[in-house]
Amino acid sequence: MKVLVTGGAGYLGSVTSKALEEAGHTPVVLDSLDVGPRVFVKDRIFYSGDIADRALLRRIVEEHPDLDATIHMAARIVVPESVEEPYLYYANNVAKSLEMFDELEKLGKSRVLFSSSASLYATKDDFEVVESDPLEPTSPYARTKRMMEQILIDMSAATGLRAIILRYFNPIGSDPDLESGIYAKEPSHVIGQLVMAARGLKDSFTITGTEHPTRDGTGIRDYIHVWDLAKAHVRAVEKFDEVLEAVGEPSVIINVGAGDGVTVRELVASFERVFGSEVPVSEGPPRPGDAVGAFANADRAAELLDWRTELSLDDAIFSALAWGEKRQEILGYE
Repeated sequence: MKVLVTGGAGYLGSVTSKALEEAGHTPVVLDSLDVGPRVFVKDRIFYSGDIADRALLRRIVEEHPDLDATIHMAARIVVPESVEEPYLYYANNVAKSLEMFDELEKLGKSRVLFSSSASLYATKDDFEVVESDPLEPTSPYARTKRMMEQILIDMSAATGLRAIILRYFNPIGSDPDLESGIYAKEPSHVIGQLVMAARGLKDSFTITGTEHPTRDGTGIRDYIHVWDLAKAHVRAVEKFDEVLEAVGEPSVIINVGAGDGVTVRELVASFERVFGSEVPVSEGPPRPGDAVGAFANADRAAELLDWRTELSLDDAIFSALAWGEKRQEILGYE
């Protein structure tokens, strides 16, 4: 199969492109390089440009008429930034995606696999969420993801477009060969922040929010190794038509997570165990837009994709630490 990967120079896009290659498929990367580094594209087929550039999309399809599906990962993803700059998020994540979906449908490239987010879910007493549970996105970032879900559901009902929507939980770690990973110079993600604190690149790791209605007052998340997440995409594109036939609908939403709820304090304890030393920790208020959190009921992924996680939280932490040592060599900074 040949698969268009938007955002393929990013963290998730580069690892997913590698997983596609290892499964015998060919990724075609489309990325503006506004955020993701060019080095992550490696020697893959690459187009530098905007997902809303219809002429570019037409050229890609003309040059690769055998494209089987599109994995749409291109998006702005930093929650506090979305609170500060909502226009940037609605313009990039929603308006541009709408143009791309319409053009893909017109070009007859109807299979779209979309990267959504578990940050959409409303808080539940037991924190375990299924795809039909109530939604309550708490940030502009999360609301853009919900809007794009609804756009795909509506367009799939009205046109030839077909959509599998994967609601990611919290990917961490690197690809198995440490060729790509978190690339921000100062990562906003929790594992990136822990690695920096562990390596003395910042004074401490800050737990943001200690009065949440969880077992220890800190936010709860479902941490999934990024390589497991990447392989879920491979399964979804391979089984795309089969999945939609099974549900009898032109679109479907699927949780992709490990199925375990881990609080921030528990994550810190696991990190320290793998790292072999304590990490300096401080406490602060929740960041703007932060959700209490949830963890996945991933039964639908097991049923429809025949997919389950294979790697542990410790595996993911070890991978993140190893990438922390390697990324200066690849990216040119700590």
